[in-house]
Amino acid sequence: DATFTRLIDACDVDIVLVGDSLGMVVQGHPHTLEVSVDDIVYHSRAVRRALRNALLCADMPFMSYQVSAEQALINAGRLIREGGAAAVKLEGGETIAPQIEKIIGAGIPVMGHLGLTPQSVHAFGGFKVQGRDDAAADKLRREAKLLEQLGCFSLVLEGIPATLAREVSESLSIPTIGIGAGVGCDGQVLVIHDLLGLDDGFQPKFVKRYAELASPIRAAVSEYAREVRARAFPGEEHSFGATRPIDSGKKPRRTGYGPA
Repeated sequence: DATFTRLIDACDVDIVLVGDSLGMVVQGHPHTLEVSVDDIVYHSRAVRRALRNALLCADMPFMSYQVSAEQALINAGRLIREGGAAAVKLEGGETIAPQIEKIIGAGIPVMGHLGLTPQSVHAFGGFKVQGRDDAAADKLRREAKLLEQLGCFSLVLEGIPATLAREVSESLSIPTIGIGAGVGCDGQVLVIHDLLGLDDGFQPKFVKRYAELASPIRAAVSEYAREVRARAFPGEEHSFGATRPIDSGKKPRRTGYGPA
């Protein structure tokens, strides 16, 4: 949202991604599959209003590009034109090569995404590390080179062994961005809610929590509720004074934040 964006954009971050992970951390779904293009457009517009420095990239959600290259281009265009994004991200390799080629051909920068691609969670049988066996690792190497050749400007590597991620990163001329893929990638990405520890019940191995904000937020809201019930808030310093007498026996009618 705009508030998080203003804070993040002041911190020397290179890219802000409006990810379909919003389906889980914002909307409360168990995975990303319910997220729509309209959802991504909505959040991208909120981010765009506050962003001044970082590159804004928007996720293409499930079934917004899988049907055809033409569908992919139309929806990518919406994220740029309506959402204000400067680039889009797609999950997958060989099977979506025509879509990537079509989008890039229209002048829209594309970020690739290989490894644990959350939109394929059902095919994977859950959120599991990918590329562990030789065949899967070979396919990932091959698809990474393909995405580079198609013109992707960067590549997310998610949920793969650190040694494989380093090898792939060193074989490419485009930057790789890791999440659960070790330090050998050129950059890293974390969901802001995870980085800040806003959900103290979610602690996967790949997340480093740079703050633990769930507890102080609960404490602040609980104190607010306690003070309201005790009539300790609002105090005089939070209240507006009357500008004219009020007839005794009559309650003032509240019409807004101006004088009663």
